[in-house]
Amino acid sequence: MIVKALRNGLGNIIIFVDFLTRPAKMKRSAEDQADVERAAAALSLYQFRACPFCIKTRRTLHKLNLPVTLRDAKNNQQDRQTLLEQGGKIQVPCLRIDEAGGTTWLYDSKAIDDYLQERFAAA
Repeated sequence: MIVKALRNGLGNIIIFVDFLTRPAKMKRSAEDQADVERAAAALSLYQFRACPFCIKTRRTLHKLNLPVTLRDAKNNQQDRQTLLEQGGKIQVPCLRIDEAGGTTWLYDSKAIDDYLQERFAAA
């Protein structure tokens, strides 16, 4: 019980520090941002709110100004079940990419951040 309270407290501190130190959003023309938003509609991030690796990935989303749907794989049973059944395992962060008639499940914050940077940083 003490460990759970400590973990929750530290998680909230990490979230607060993230809020205070959040990077500025990337500026794009309205047309370019609309294109990015259309492409980002095919993405969703399965995550836990206080997971440091998920926070790192959400910072990248914020910095790149990407409106990606966030799925709570910890508190939402439907999202958790989808991650397990379709993604293959309960591991976060996990980026679901729906495109070209198929779905790709990308695990690991570094791989996700690299994918997002490569795909959207120059947009």
